Amino acid sequence: MLDFAIFAVTFLLALVGAVLYLYPASRQAAGIPGITPTEEKDGNLPDIVNSGSLHEFLVNLHERYGPVVSFWFGRRLVVSLGTVDVLKQHINPNKTSDPFETMLKSLLRYQSDSGNMSENHMRKKLYENGVTNSLQSNFALLLKLSEELLDKWLAYPESQHVPLCQHMLGFAMKSVTQMVMGSTFEDEQEVIRFQKNHGTMFSCFQVWSEIGKGFLDGSLDKSTTRKKQYEDALMQLESILKKIIKERKGRNFSQHVFIDSLVQGNLNDQQILEDSMIFSLASCVITAKLCTWTICFLTTYEEVQKKLYEEIDQVFGKGPIIPEKIEELRYCRQVLCETVRTAKLTPVSARLQDIEGKIDTFIIPKETLVLYALGVVLQDPSTWSSPYKFDPERFDDESVMKTFSLLGFSGPQECPELRFAYMVTTVLLSVLVRRLHLLSVEGQVIETKYELVTSSKEEAWITVSKRY
Repeated sequence: MLDFAIFAVTFLLALVGAVLYLYPASRQAAGIPGITPTEEKDGNLPDIVNSGSLHEFLVNLHERYGPVVSFWFGRRLVVSLGTVDVLKQHINPNKTSDPFETMLKSLLRYQSDSGNMSENHMRKKLYENGVTNSLQSNFALLLKLSEELLDKWLAYPESQHVPLCQHMLGFAMKSVTQMVMGSTFEDEQEVIRFQKNHGTMFSCFQVWSEIGKGFLDGSLDKSTTRKKQYEDALMQLESILKKIIKERKGRNFSQHVFIDSLVQGNLNDQQILEDSMIFSLASCVITAKLCTWTICFLTTYEEVQKKLYEEIDQVFGKGPIIPEKIEELRYCRQVLCETVRTAKLTPVSARLQDIEGKIDTFIIPKETLVLYALGVVLQDPSTWSSPYKFDPERFDDESVMKTFSLLGFSGPQECPELRFAYMVTTVLLSVLVRRLHLLSVEGQVIETKYELVTSSKEEAWITVSKRY
């Protein structure tokens, strides 16, 4: 868990640094409200560090200066947008794939996409089909993994404290590795080995304040130990993926996994390797955190859990959980959407300004990194009624769902990793809530750590009791 925490904390600043290094921006702030550099070399990096996270820094900045703000990362200008209205005005001229994917590729030192619009559209469709086919083909597997976790929890005495973060990470890792890569990961030891490397690859970076600078000045390359740890872990993961890609090329398997869609597409081996690595890493962390936060909220809001149980009972009754009925779990989807919003699951996104643009009266210089302060927007009282209240029924309002979709959390703009996570979490909840009451531990206060994907600062503990 520590490795994952270090990864997520360092990731935001490391990748902001990577993108800015690759695409140097204008030195002019263009009259955009904000703060001047605290230090000549590091810009406002010390302010970000002192705030505790990039998200918390942006919250303070937008409170002081309004919906469009600027600050400095090193000697590079960054603009942040903090309301739905200004986000609507910002049309991304950079015709690349998902910014999450682009930034993660920078950290992994993969080549960012430079294809044309048609090529990027093709790869997006390939991703979408890969997610759809892998979920359809592996629904029985997903159900089996969920039921294995249920059996484990059913065996606990009611007083047993369950380490939720740990269990959700393990469940997400098993689900993702087997549904993305196939039967290689039916072996528990293979999953453990992958999990170890998954964490090691990112824990080799030092604290996030150093990484923010280190990516700009190449300090990773200057540290022999850090560089070797990173390269060894990455090499092991790539070796596993290359082996799987080779095994699945030109062959038909009864189990269709995500890699199969990439192999069958018009991609070269390096593209397949990179895309499968990106999807695996991103899906693991997003799925684990979505499962964790959803269950946390269900243990806190008993009426929400009760209504979810009633929907699951109404849809499935005493019969089996089948894929054809999953779409009928409308309230469950609202619970997941409200979890993403309330937890601020992914608090920051980014776009590169390829050409000069305009937001309100402000000019955004070419090659400026524009941050979408989603964590700010998701709890903006001008957009959401009672923004700090966990209220899944707010999504009964079509306009609310439209806004949510605009932010990339649903609909056509939804990233493949989140779509995957929604389905995995839905199946898991259907299995668990059907048989168990999910209960909070008295006196526990769960504090939030704002990272690339938001997590709890410490382990989140719950207890369970049988419904029947």
